[in-house]
Amino acid sequence: MQTSLPASSKSVQSTVYAILFAISFTHLLNDLIQSVIPAVYPLLKRNYGLSFTQIGLITLVFQLTASILQPFVGHFTDKKPNPQSLSIGMSFTFSGLLCLAFAGSFLMILASVSLIGMGSSVFHPEASRVAHLASGGKKGLAQSIFQVGGNAGSAIGPLLAALIVIPLGQAHISWFALAAVLAIIILIGVGRWYQANVILKKASANTASPPVADFALDRKKVIFSIVILLLLIFSKYFYMASMTSYFTFFLIEKFHVSVQQSQIYLFVFLAAVAAGTIIGGPLGDRYGRKRVIWFSILGAAPFTLMLPYTGLFWTIILSAVIGVIISSAFSAILVYATDLVPGKVGMIAGLFFGFAFGMGGIGSAVLGWLADQTSIEYVFKICAFLPLMGIIAGLLPDLAHGKTAR
Repeated sequence: MQTSLPASSKSVQSTVYAILFAISFTHLLNDLIQSVIPAVYPLLKRNYGLSFTQIGLITLVFQLTASILQPFVGHFTDKKPNPQSLSIGMSFTFSGLLCLAFAGSFLMILASVSLIGMGSSVFHPEASRVAHLASGGKKGLAQSIFQVGGNAGSAIGPLLAALIVIPLGQAHISWFALAAVLAIIILIGVGRWYQANVILKKASANTASPPVADFALDRKKVIFSIVILLLLIFSKYFYMASMTSYFTFFLIEKFHVSVQQSQIYLFVFLAAVAAGTIIGGPLGDRYGRKRVIWFSILGAAPFTLMLPYTGLFWTIILSAVIGVIISSAFSAILVYATDLVPGKVGMIAGLFFGFAFGMGGIGSAVLGWLADQTSIEYVFKICAFLPLMGIIAGLLPDLAHGKTAR
C-alpha cells in the first residue's frame, strides 16, 4: 500500500477514528471468541464430568498462554514492529476455536484453549500500539475505544453461546470461526495502514530525540508506581475471575436458574463492563487517571460486599453496578503506565494485558479449587473483599493529563 508522507503525517498527528473503530471491532471479535470458553463451562462440565478444579485449570491454561508471551511480544515489537502479526495472531485463535469445537477429551480442550491464548498474546500488544499510534494524543479515549470493543465482545459471546452452543451442542462452537475469519480480513487492512505509519515513525525518529516523560520521576518511583498498578490489576482481575468463570454457577446453585438464564444474567454483567470501559478513558483524560483508578477499584467495594447476601433481582442489579464501576480502571491504568515509561507502548501493554490475563487464570484455578473445598457462595463472600485493595491507589503520584501535578 502506497501512502504519501503528508497524508501519513496527518494521520499520525490527528485522531484516526476509522482505524480506532476497526481495531476496536476486531477486539470485539477476538474477545467474543475468547468469551465462548467460560460460556460453555456448564456444558463441558456436564459432558466430561469435570470438577470445579478442572474448570479452573482450563481457564488457567488459557490465561497463562495469553499472558506469559505478551510482555515478550510487546518488547520484541517495540524494536521490530510487525504489521502482519495481527492477522497471524488471529489465525492461531481460529485454529484453537475449531479444535475446541471438536475436542473429545479434557487434554484436547486444554490444547485448544492454549492456541486461543497464544492468538490473544500476539493480538493485544500490537493492537494497543495501533490504538496509541492512531490516538492523535487522545490516549485515554483511544484506549477506551479499543477496550470497549473487547468488553462488548466478552458480553455478546456468552449470549450467543446460550443461543447457539448450549441448546445445539459443542460442535456448534465452530460457527464462531466465522468471526475469526472476518477479523483476519479487517486486520490485514489495518496492518497495511500500520505499516505505512510505522515507516513514517521510523523516519521521524531519525531526526527527533528519544521520547522522554514530560514529568520528573526517578527510577525507583516509577518502579514503585508500576508495582502499585499491578497490585490493583491483581485485585480487579481476581474479582473478575469469580464473575466471568463462576457467576453462572453461583446463580444456578443459589437461585436454581437454568443454564440459559444464567448466561443472560452474565451478559448483563459483561454489558455493564463494556459500558464502564468507554467511560474510564475519557474521564482519565479530563480529570486525571489517578482519580479514575482510585474510584474504579475502591468504589466497587460496597457493592461487591452486598452482592452475596441479596435476592436474585438485586444480585443482577448489583452485578451491573459493579461491572460499570470496576471496568473503568483498566484504560486509565494502562495509559498511566505508558506515561510513566514513554516509548515502550508494546512492552507496557503486553505486561499489563499479560498480567491481567495471568491473574484471571490463576484466580480462576484457585477459586475453582476453593469452590470444590467449600462452596460457590463462600467463594463470592471471600472475593467481595478484594476491591478494598483499591485504597493503595492513593500511593500513586498525582498525574493530571500526563503531567505531574504541581
